[in-house]
Amino acid sequence: MTDSSKNTQTRWQSIKKAAQFIAPYRRQVVYSLLALLFTATITLSIGQGIRLMIDQGFATQSKELLSQYVGIFLLLVIALAVGTFTRYYWVTWLGERVIADIRSKVFNHLIHLHPGFFEENRSLEIQSRLTADMTLLQTVIGSSVSFALRNLIMMVGGIVWLFITNAKLTALVTICVPLVVVPILIYGRRVRHLSRQSQDKIAAVGAYVGEVLGQIKTVQAYNHQSIDQRTFHTQVEEAFAVAKQRTLQRSLLITLVILLVMGAVGLMLWVGGIDVIEGRISAGELAAFVFYSVIVGSAVASISEVIGELQRAAGAAERTMELLQAPNLIQSPEKSHPLPSVSGNIAIDQLCFAYSSRPDVLAIDNLTLTIRAGETLALVGPSGAGKSTLFDLLLRFFDSQSGSIKLEGIDIRQLDLFALRRCFALVSQTPALFYGTIGDNLRYARPDASDADVQAAAEAAYAHEFICQLPQGYQTHLGDAGLGLSGGQKQRLAIARAILADAPILLLDEATSALDAQSEYWVQQALQQLMRNRTTLVIAHRLATVQSADRIAVLDHGRLDAIGTHAQLLQSSPLYARLAALQFQSLVID
Repeated sequence: MTDSSKNTQTRWQSIKKAAQFIAPYRRQVVYSLLALLFTATITLSIGQGIRLMIDQGFATQSKELLSQYVGIFLLLVIALAVGTFTRYYWVTWLGERVIADIRSKVFNHLIHLHPGFFEENRSLEIQSRLTADMTLLQTVIGSSVSFALRNLIMMVGGIVWLFITNAKLTALVTICVPLVVVPILIYGRRVRHLSRQSQDKIAAVGAYVGEVLGQIKTVQAYNHQSIDQRTFHTQVEEAFAVAKQRTLQRSLLITLVILLVMGAVGLMLWVGGIDVIEGRISAGELAAFVFYSVIVGSAVASISEVIGELQRAAGAAERTMELLQAPNLIQSPEKSHPLPSVSGNIAIDQLCFAYSSRPDVLAIDNLTLTIRAGETLALVGPSGAGKSTLFDLLLRFFDSQSGSIKLEGIDIRQLDLFALRRCFALVSQTPALFYGTIGDNLRYARPDASDADVQAAAEAAYAHEFICQLPQGYQTHLGDAGLGLSGGQKQRLAIARAILADAPILLLDEATSALDAQSEYWVQQALQQLMRNRTTLVIAHRLATVQSADRIAVLDHGRLDAIGTHAQLLQSSPLYARLAALQFQSLVID
């Protein structure tokens, strides 16, 4: 099978999957189709109204007949208006409803995908697919498809009425049909290919904008605006160049269709005019024939234009379905093992892991480590030693290539993901805060927590005082990613959230790195209380955290270099002794 045929097959499969979202709304589809048939029938009937007005009204010089047929014509117009309202409402409703369903389905799928997917795919480009592509699909489902069906009915009905009115003149029009279809087929393929390219370029532009604006302080701090402007301009021009080619192909297609169709109408008027002069047909018949010819011609032209929109929609559907079909590599087992009471016993046995982007480099290399319930284990080592990767594996953000992690003697891959992750409270090096109130952010771990519980957690993390100094206290709205708060304030909110989670195992990834000396002291006191009777894994370089741990594991290039207390490691581990010496030296300098 050629690449072209594979792409066509994939595109049709994507369209078929997207169309499945319409299936639950069969009743609304029926309403839309009935309204569509009704309006098309009324429009076609107007041609006969015109014939009667001319032949029975104007030609007979009868005011009564003229008034009668004008009245019929106005009734048809009113019926057409009512039918158009009904069609527009239900078709638009259907488009809005289906796109809302697709958006929800895609988001519900994305939010459960393993984090590795978002490392391999730009989040901002995914965001663009959920916005720009969805908007295009919405337009097509809620407008273009209806428009195409309406014009198809008008074209078929118009051709039927053309034959009924005058078969000889109709033959002249039908000669041009193959001449219209051929350019549609030729240019349609080009438009479809360029539409996909155009959507990819637009998604890249959107992703770049989001990335730059999301890091605006860094951009301005390094005076990078002029470079970003040039880069953005280049991307916009590339998108414009593809769009220009797509527009050119569509314009040529529409122009050819109009020339051919209207040329046929002109030829028909000349032949028909001679027939009227010679008395072979009436003026009303010619007027009706012209009306139906224009209906058929405009329908064919409109269909050729809508085909371009449908081809763009096919590209959007393909990109959207790609997201929906993205496999989730990390899932709960079909039959999960029941989790007993968790005290925090963790056993890591011969664990090996490499990221998919670097399959030949082991981030965790044959690691064996036992963590006892209730102990505080510090993980130290140089950057790239595998400390944060180990946290990711404990939370099953990734699965190891070999070896195992057992929680309370059960392999974590046999546990339900939600049950597993409820056992951990994570405080990362970069605090994750969301747009919303401070109270909402603290309740992220426990949505049902009372105000008293939230305040108690904030007090334990020494965040209550600065929260009360904010304009609306716990109801103060934060900007994106906690914009407006200091690094230390963000970190204390993250610690308060972990306290509120009340999980049996704590994962602290440089949890106090952003705090000043005074804040760190008080938070350390709070953490000491929090860590009682809990298993705690701490990634830290600060001596205060390392020295207070029950044991310290020294990692180097994903391997366990040594394990013991601070005093033991100073004697037994040259790597730890070197790290400790550097910390002591920096402490003296400070």
